[in-house]
Amino acid sequence: MALFESILILMLLAVLSLQISRRLAIPYPSMLAVAGLAVAALPWAPRISIDPHLVLALFIAPAILDAAFDFPPRAIRHYWLPLFALVVVAVLLTTIAVAWLGVVYAGLPVAAAVALGAIVAPSDAAVAAAILDRPTLPRSTVIVLKGESLLNDAVALLLFSVALRINSTGEDLYQAAPNLALAIPGGVLLGVGAGRVAIAIMRFLTGTLGQILFQFAVTYGTWIIADRFGLSAILAVVAAAMTIARHTDEQPARDRVHSNVVWNVVVFVLNVLAFLFVGIQARASAAALGSGQLWHAIGFALVVLVTVVVVRIAWVMLYNRLAQPIYRWLGYGTAPTIKQAIVASWCGMRGMITLAAALALPDSFPQRDLVVLSALTVVLGTLVIQGITLEPLIRYLRFPPDTSRNDERARVRLQLAEAAAAELDGRDDAAARLLRDELELERTCDLRSTPELVGPVDELRLTAIRAKRTALSRMRRERLVSEDVFRAFEQELDLSEVAASRQELFDLANN
Repeated sequence: MALFESILILMLLAVLSLQISRRLAIPYPSMLAVAGLAVAALPWAPRISIDPHLVLALFIAPAILDAAFDFPPRAIRHYWLPLFALVVVAVLLTTIAVAWLGVVYAGLPVAAAVALGAIVAPSDAAVAAAILDRPTLPRSTVIVLKGESLLNDAVALLLFSVALRINSTGEDLYQAAPNLALAIPGGVLLGVGAGRVAIAIMRFLTGTLGQILFQFAVTYGTWIIADRFGLSAILAVVAAAMTIARHTDEQPARDRVHSNVVWNVVVFVLNVLAFLFVGIQARASAAALGSGQLWHAIGFALVVLVTVVVVRIAWVMLYNRLAQPIYRWLGYGTAPTIKQAIVASWCGMRGMITLAAALALPDSFPQRDLVVLSALTVVLGTLVIQGITLEPLIRYLRFPPDTSRNDERARVRLQLAEAAAAELDGRDDAAARLLRDELELERTCDLRSTPELVGPVDELRLTAIRAKRTALSRMRRERLVSEDVFRAFEQELDLSEVAASRQELFDLANN
């Protein structure tokens, strides 16, 4: 019962945190981190023991699939150079720096120190998405940072799993190398295969709740199979998500709406639970360390936090200078500016992956309490310090507006209107004339300057929908319509309003 009460309190705090984050332009994970720690500090907060193998699958697989679903594979090919610098080099440099600290200052075995470095190395996809979707940032920067936060998890967890294996079995790197060489390509191939199988089966589940349940089965099943065979589970889930995403246009609209909402809520709830569980673990770790060891552990954790932040800033700024001649030599056009480098260097918040990896440490791990406390310190420090200051930093840098996404949306909207108008050729009935006039109005309206706002046609349509809602509510109060018929019309009006409002529907944490 104590666990349920703690979760309920945290859920209520999460609701409050969302309201505060919206008003203060703070990423919601920053608020959740504080809320989770506060709930974990309550006297009745329970002790929780979770199977380490379950932790990674439970918390990471849905978050990775949700992020990978919206990230196009062609972006990886187009931005391979900055992605390699952030996904591979930055993770390796951070892991090496933290591992050195773990060996020298904390006396950790090398494998355990590498595991600590891998835990705190990757940035978080949910945190990046929470702050980066805004027109004030260059589109290329947003794409690269989202891609980094998605793909660096695979590199970090691969290092983490190898370090755990060496630490537990006593193998050396040469003995673990064959598994490491097969993990990446094997994970990608497994994910592509799982995605293709899922596409074939989902066609038979159209229009049912079974399709959403099957999506969870595919996500967790892909992770478990990859983990059993020693492959990269993250890359397997990423490849499966990207494969399925290429065929979502074959789904009915209602299925896509349901799936998107369900996954958005699930990922958010898992974020809430992860912060609670790690907070409880950190409380237990602090109690186990004792007062004398605790201050030493806190000092070490703060040094790890500073190292993580400084290494990223140093490498990103160095890469930015090195990239200038490389871009000219390869003919890639304009290289990232120093302003983009500053934002990228500061956008290194840690979150779900770091929390889940810390929870996944076995009880026999050397100085586990110290490592868990260090991981939580890095998450809290980066979320609070960098998360809260990132928005003011972006405003201070005053990026010129990037209209490429808006221009593309306007171009696509025009082409869709023309395709619809072409379908009406040869028809001259009243309905066709009415729809043709509406399409013509859409084509002539200049929506480029306010692409997120509704045009005059949709504004009028929304006015009509509001009038219908008022009339439907009046009929309900006067008992002129039965409850089941009222709900049917309410849902119909909801879908019409969604179509007319042209808003981003499924980022529920930030809307």
